[in-house]
Amino acid sequence: MALLAAGAGLVWAAQQSVRGAQGRLAAAAAERKENTERLMRIAEEEREVKEKLNVYQQLKQLNILGEEHRLEWADAITRIRNQRELLDLRYRVERQKLLVSALGKPANVDFYASTMKVDLAMLHEEDLLRFLADLRASGNAYYSVKHCLITRTGQAATGASIVPRLRANCEIDLITIIDRAAKR
Repeated sequence: MALLAAGAGLVWAAQQSVRGAQGRLAAAAAERKENTERLMRIAEEEREVKEKLNVYQQLKQLNILGEEHRLEWADAITRIRNQRELLDLRYRVERQKLLVSALGKPANVDFYASTMKVDLAMLHEEDLLRFLADLRASGNAYYSVKHCLITRTGQAATGASIVPRLRANCEIDLITIIDRAAKR
């Protein structure tokens, strides 16, 4: 009888030990699953941060971030005029305006646009396309062409001088992005 009681006690203790081990195993498995999910979230957040950092660095490299660069715009236009030997190029940059923001943008980021009105005398349409490409390549803002109107000047070519036969009147938004949180 004593042996039977001792055997039953050992069986009960073994079952309790097994149940305790199973409980610890289940808790460890749940913790492992939780840690795996947390690690996956961290990896996803890291990927998103790297993506956004790449976009940020591209914007920064193009000088789109921060205050507008009016002197750089003027320098770029002068350089383009000289390099392309444009006959007549006049422009005016209007005051900067806050753009109505798109959905989903961060609350502390604002988009601003300064509209530049361009009057360009051209020999042919390619002069306008090259001017716009050079302007875009110069950086210092994101250049968004609102519209361009090309008209004939009606001037006939004279033998000795080059006379522009076309005139383009364009409105181009010079867009910059300001991150108010970055100023702090």
